[in-house]
Amino acid sequence: MKKILKTLAAVALAATAIACASPEKMAKMAENVKVECVPSVLEVVNGTIDATVSVTYPKGYFNPKVILEVTPVLVYDGGEASMKPFKYQGEQVRDNYRVVSAEGQKVTEKVHFDYVPGMEQCYLELRGKVLAGKKSIKLPVKKVADGANTTYMLAKKAGNVSFKPDNYQEVISSTTEGQIKYLVNSSEVRGSELKSESVKEFLARLDEISANERTKVTSTEIVAYASPEGDAKKNEKLSDNRSESATNAWKKVTKGHDTADPTVRSVGEDWEGFQQLVSQSNLEDKELILRVLSMYSDPAVRENEIRNMSQVYTALKGEVLPELRRARLIANVEFKNYSDAELLDLLENNANLLDEEALLKVASLVRKPDQKEDVYKRAINRFGSTRGMFNLAALYLMKGQDAKAEAGFAELDAKDPDVINAKGVIALHKEDYETAEKAFRTAGTEDAKANLGIVLILTGRYDEAAQVLKDVKGCCHNTTLAYILTDQLEKAKANVHCKDPKVFYLKAIIAARQGDADGVKSNLEVAFKNKALKERAARDIEFAGYEF
Repeated sequence: MKKILKTLAAVALAATAIACASPEKMAKMAENVKVECVPSVLEVVNGTIDATVSVTYPKGYFNPKVILEVTPVLVYDGGEASMKPFKYQGEQVRDNYRVVSAEGQKVTEKVHFDYVPGMEQCYLELRGKVLAGKKSIKLPVKKVADGANTTYMLAKKAGNVSFKPDNYQEVISSTTEGQIKYLVNSSEVRGSELKSESVKEFLARLDEISANERTKVTSTEIVAYASPEGDAKKNEKLSDNRSESATNAWKKVTKGHDTADPTVRSVGEDWEGFQQLVSQSNLEDKELILRVLSMYSDPAVRENEIRNMSQVYTALKGEVLPELRRARLIANVEFKNYSDAELLDLLENNANLLDEEALLKVASLVRKPDQKEDVYKRAINRFGSTRGMFNLAALYLMKGQDAKAEAGFAELDAKDPDVINAKGVIALHKEDYETAEKAFRTAGTEDAKANLGIVLILTGRYDEAAQVLKDVKGCCHNTTLAYILTDQLEKAKANVHCKDPKVFYLKAIIAARQGDADGVKSNLEVAFKNKALKERAARDIEFAGYEF
């Protein structure tokens, strides 16, 4: 019985061999072999081209005694790139390659190529040969896919590093004041107080303000107080009376000076002033007094507790309380700072008048990078300005002088989120995406989020890029690109708000994907103001089939 089975098996194998194509016939029958590629149009992602190729061998095609070598080859303008061949064997071959049945079989493989310029216009083909003993027969070449999409490479890669802002104030607000002092429980203004140094200095300052065209008094005030001792209601009345007498005194002392009518307030007991004077004093028990003030809010309780400290209270009566029996004469002043034009003139003719904030401000006004560099160096040399140091390093980065920028940022606070972000941009320029991404995620600033979006695009994580960039202000180009790469074309269209030729190129891609030939043409006409974009469009698979 076993002999009969062996005989039948041998007959069956012989019949199979007869039914299957010879190596020569495999070449002739190659048109019956079906090939599929996903994606059908190749795409460059993170510097590589990856695809899945499926080959279906029909029944009776694959000879059981042969080895088939299949070599994926990417043919492009300027050359070709080949992978290591995939090898398959028939059912009767004793080797370690993948077996393909004579009954027909689908074989799926991953193909991978490193991108080089020129691969935008390419095609993927399979080159095969049948090996039967010493015989080698070439199979017809199978074309698998056309073109390689490089749209992600349109990402703007410079990175965002914003200058540290200046604190220059176009208008500087300040106050100047004098004081009238009163005797205990009195609201009478003594003649000596009208001639006091405090009042004289106040009036002199009013005259200076009036004489200076850059300054002006915007409003005036009288604020009257009573020291926090004795009956609170009586002190409120005393404070009111002092506000009235101070108003009359104001009219006398400011006569002949340019002032507006004051607003008048009566505060009552001046606990706030009391606390301030105690904290600034050299009193032995000032911490104890301040603790009482923090523990009790009721004025009567506060005063009683402090009076119980008899030695302390004696010191307060001599040093603190007399200073609180007063009325303040206040002028609110505005100083109009140098205009932009004046700052530029001073930079040219009298730069020593510019303080740190003015130098940082004028640096933002000058156009030429060399001028900016000089101004930042002035701020560093004269004031040791760390913002000037940061901005100088950022300027080097913008000028493409990464080594100088890196050295500059290394001198600054390594924990500063802006510095961390800047170091991330340097890593981005070095294509060290791992280091760059870590820096951007750590920094967490608006600039860092925009920069993280760049890394995510360049490394093929388009969905996350679109999510990160959607809320970043002013990020028109890369956000639009992220929406295109995730096929969110309506969002991409809605996001466009700048006039850069590169953005019009992105709009042309959106139009092409939506089948809008007129949109392709009109947007490319604007984009072609950039000659490099015109050259790119000629080989861009996005515009295959469109005329422009």
